[in-house]
Amino acid sequence: MTSPASPRHPGAGSLPVIAPQGEFDYGTVPRLQEQIDTAAIEHGGLILDAGGITFIDSTVLTLILATHQRTHLRIANLPARLTQVFGVYGIDDVLHIYPTVDAARIA
Repeated sequence: MTSPASPRHPGAGSLPVIAPQGEFDYGTVPRLQEQIDTAAIEHGGLILDAGGITFIDSTVLTLILATHQRTHLRIANLPARLTQVFGVYGIDDVLHIYPTVDAARIA
């Protein structure tokens, strides 16, 4: 079950934080994509707090890579399982990944 994520606006000039919860796959990714697209358009980027994500499929990997290519994307709180997936595909070397949201904000 997924929970919609509301962008949090941490302050003037800061990137909004989107913190999705649950599993994301082909059927649930459109809601996440809409939130990411809105943040990218309105703020020129975003911080994806991945701490609450329990599962992703290749659709989400594609969304993350496409977002990285078109806007400023920072990923924070990447769970160990997702870190492993990113490593298998070699995208952990390409993406901007931070241990915490605070670290992503000040980067």
